[in-house]
Amino acid sequence: MKCTVSWTGASGTRSHMGFVAETGSGHTVNMDGAPDERTPTNGGQNLAARPMELLLAGMGGCTAYDVVLILKRGRHAVRGCTVEIQAERAEVEPKVFTKINLHFTVTGKDLPAAAVERAIALSHEKYCSASIMLGKTAEITTSFTVGE
Repeated sequence: MKCTVSWTGASGTRSHMGFVAETGSGHTVNMDGAPDERTPTNGGQNLAARPMELLLAGMGGCTAYDVVLILKRGRHAVRGCTVEIQAERAEVEPKVFTKINLHFTVTGKDLPAAAVERAIALSHEKYCSASIMLGKTAEITTSFTVGE
């Protein structure tokens, strides 16, 4: 797996702290920094997601993928899966994530809550490398609701 991240700030773009990532699979993702009131040339323009937001999004995608796949393999009629993530970061550098809560909303026909709970636990404890990695610095909690 690989990724190339390039700074776009020197190329005359609006943001002084914009970046574009090109993944090994050929997709691009834009990133930007927060505006810096004191030194505008050191800040972004809020034109794209922050890199740390993308880290959370990646974890959410990784674990949602696991949950859906585990439920499908268990022959459950899963129809939807959404993960809302709330995170806290350290006050000082490096501002690592210290607390992360993932709330899953999983929908499906006659979907047993126990199966959803098991799928989330398996993802969290065994399969989702992103959340397992982030769990080295953050306390990760999960919750869920099941609907039709």
